[in-house]
Amino acid sequence: MIAPEGWIFVWVPVCLGGAALFFGAPWLGGPVIALGLFALFFFRNPDRQCDHSSEVACSPADGKVIVVGSAPDELAARGLPRQISVFMSVFDVHVNRAPTAGELIDYQYNKGRKISAFKDKASLENEQNLSVWEGAFGRIALKQIAGLVARRIVFDHTPGDCVKRGDRIGLIRYGSRVDIFLPDNAQTLVRVGDRVRAGESPLAILGRSTES
Repeated sequence: MIAPEGWIFVWVPVCLGGAALFFGAPWLGGPVIALGLFALFFFRNPDRQCDHSSEVACSPADGKVIVVGSAPDELAARGLPRQISVFMSVFDVHVNRAPTAGELIDYQYNKGRKISAFKDKASLENEQNLSVWEGAFGRIALKQIAGLVARRIVFDHTPGDCVKRGDRIGLIRYGSRVDIFLPDNAQTLVRVGDRVRAGESPLAILGRSTES
């Protein structure tokens, strides 16, 4: 499967490259077709299944865990003092997925800078959004953060929308990071350096269900 946003980045270079080959310009057509084939790889959207118990929050992104620690004061003040950050290289799947089932209760977008997503200040200064989700096991929040080569953040939902764990929530084009903010009673299951997969790898065990 491929994310629907990707098809234009596949077909346009493939068609242009094919035309260049037809008119006798392989030096141009070959590289342009290669760009289209890379887009086919980049926008892949594999099926994922989170088989863990319902209180487990799964990773919203494919990539490498680069932060496990304290959240910025702004998020801590909202009852979400724990932070896990996942860095996505251009070779990772870039479809982002809901870590847990819940309702989108707040959404904010900030057009910021394009600092390397590995740096801590990227979480505060880069182009990003913040989505806050309320579910049976409490509240969590996510930031999709653009990096040096990321050119667009895609988010699929508006406040009031509900998702199941593992549902697609958007993507970031061409490499960046996702920050996950958790309540104090969450039990972290990953360490810095771990590799995770969106909608599949467990990140944390959340608190008691608010429905119990």
